[in-house]
Amino acid sequence: MKLTHRFAYFSGGFLLGILLLFFILSGKKTSCDYGPESRTLKNIRNKERAFTEESLRVLRENKMDTSAVSNLLIDGDVIFSQSITNLDSCNQYVIEKKFSEKTLKIRIENCNKTATVSKAEVIQK
Repeated sequence: MKLTHRFAYFSGGFLLGILLLFFILSGKKTSCDYGPESRTLKNIRNKERAFTEESLRVLRENKMDTSAVSNLLIDGDVIFSQSITNLDSCNQYVIEKKFSEKTLKIRIENCNKTATVSKAEVIQK
């Protein structure tokens, strides 16, 4: 068999396999949350959220609401160098995201059942 025929058969089988996987996995709730940042954000998103009075005050003063925090937990950046991840009870993570002219930065305490936004800071750019 010629090399071009082998390549054509291989390519056809490869594409058929990719299409088959695409249709099988499209109906399932699969995700590609493999990195530490993605896993951390997903873990926090799946828990009940609570806010301290200070964090709610900062959000209100900057004309933001809790949906900004929800948006931040979808595609924000976890700053592990400022986070405290070696605690026994509740790890604390610093997460930030830039919104148009402002950057929202929060400190969140990630406990077993709840995630509490303990501090919020809005940085004007």
